[in-house]
Amino acid sequence: QVQLIESGGGLVEPGGSLRLSCVASGRTFNDYPMAWFRQAPGKEREYVAATFRGTFYTDSVKDRFTISRDSAKDTVFLQMNSLKPEDTAVYYCQAHTLVYDYWGQGTQVTVSS
Repeated sequence: QVQLIESGGGLVEPGGSLRLSCVASGRTFNDYPMAWFRQAPGKEREYVAATFRGTFYTDSVKDRFTISRDSAKDTVFLQMNSLKPEDTAVYYCQAHTLVYDYWGQGTQVTVSS
C-alpha cells in the first residue's frame, strides 16, 4: 500500500519555525515531482512549494519556506521560518506521477500567540 505520511506540525508563535516531513512508503517517488499544499479553514487547498529538477514556491512563502528532499530516505521536508498567523492551515504532501496524484493525510500548523 502506497502512503505519504506527514509529521512535524504543531502550535508555534508568530516569527517561529517548524519543519514538516513527508515520508513515502510502498514505493519511491524519487523520479517524480513532490509538493506541499495547504488548506486553511473555509478556503480551498492551495499550492505552497514543489521540488523536481529545482525548487519552486508560491509568492507568499518565498524567502521564508524551504523545500528539500532526501532521496535515500524517500522523504520531503518543508522548513518554515518567520511564520505568520496567515500560514495557519493543514499542510498536505503530494507526489505527482503521470497517472495519479498521491496525498498524505495532512498535518496541522497553527501560528498564534
